[in-house]
Amino acid sequence: MSHVDLMAGPPPTHLPEDPAAAVLATGAAPIDVVRDHPASPYAWAALAEQARDQDADVVTVYAYARVGYHRSLDMLRRNGWKGFGPVPWEHEPNRGFLRCLALLAVSARTIGEEPEWERCSRFLQDSSETAYATLLG
Repeated sequence: MSHVDLMAGPPPTHLPEDPAAAVLATGAAPIDVVRDHPASPYAWAALAEQARDQDADVVTVYAYARVGYHRSLDMLRRNGWKGFGPVPWEHEPNRGFLRCLALLAVSARTIGEEPEWERCSRFLQDSSETAYATLLG
């Protein structure tokens, strides 16, 4: 008889390959990749990072990161995520979501949205300690 560990947490969620990641790796402009792959967390993360790096208004960064975050939640749910549990940084396709979440947290803090900063940074840490250390540490 097999025993299930009822105290164990949910298994890690591993998102499928994001085709936008390969397109971005060729040097394509994030705005063009978002147009071609609007459901892609990778594309939205790249667009938010580009806006941040080009000193765009933080509200723009926040908006791009929020879209990527919500598209990520849709994708996570379609791949078995139940609203909690690990989303490992070590699994490359998860990084679009994790980057969007970190960008959302930081931009929320910058615009004075402290509750959202706290929620998103805690969510990032709960999802992946490595992502938290890499992106916010």
